Amino acid sequence: MLLTRLKQTLIAISATLMALPLYADEVMVAVASNFTAPMQEIAAAFAQKTGHKATLSFGSSGKFLAQIQNGAPFEVFLSADQAKPVKLEQAGTAVAGSRFTYAQGTLALWSASAGLDPQALLQSGDFNKVALANPKLAPYGAAAVQTLEKLGLAEKTRSHWVMGENISQTWQFASTGNAKIGFVALSQIMKNGAVTSGSAWLIPATYYQPIRQDAVLLKKGEGNAAAAALLEYLQSDEVNAVITRYGYSRG
Repeated sequence: MLLTRLKQTLIAISATLMALPLYADEVMVAVASNFTAPMQEIAAAFAQKTGHKATLSFGSSGKFLAQIQNGAPFEVFLSADQAKPVKLEQAGTAVAGSRFTYAQGTLALWSASAGLDPQALLQSGDFNKVALANPKLAPYGAAAVQTLEKLGLAEKTRSHWVMGENISQTWQFASTGNAKIGFVALSQIMKNGAVTSGSAWLIPATYYQPIRQDAVLLKKGEGNAAAAALLEYLQSDEVNAVITRYGYSRG
């Protein structure tokens, strides 16, 4: 009986190893901070499925652009917009023809306090601070300013703005109560299709320009099997199911 079980175990291990690539590679990935939660989940599933490892760095797309232009060792870039990957393509720093939209984001106005109407609160002006990402660095910040302009509230609220350098810092301002309300990515407050805490207003898509987030293969990743595999995996139905649970769409 023991030998039979051992044999079965060895067969199972062999089958698993045969399903993985002969040589597993590592890919260095720069990821827009709004995509932190889904990308962590995606990277884990990617490693399990392919044997490749995706080493992730999260931050501001604007800062990543500057770092990549200055020779940072990233091989794949998942930006929070389209403009930065296009710029890298035009400069020859990214591989032409490799760019695609991996997700389209949704902007939300959120308060860490439950039972509030963030839209009504914004309109009333009855708040200490409103958090938003720096619109010069972050697409979600630009979308927040566009929303305020659409509502005719940009100048009225400007003295109450507190800006994060990226959407993660913006969420922190709101989550700690330093800002009563904040413009955040829906993915930061949603899991499995539902807002997990606080109060949220999902801002109509017509209030801001579409937040199409593009991925691109960087020149440093050309020839890296893990980089190619990750970009292919990001376009799969499996990943589409993950991003949908976090409030993204394919656009």
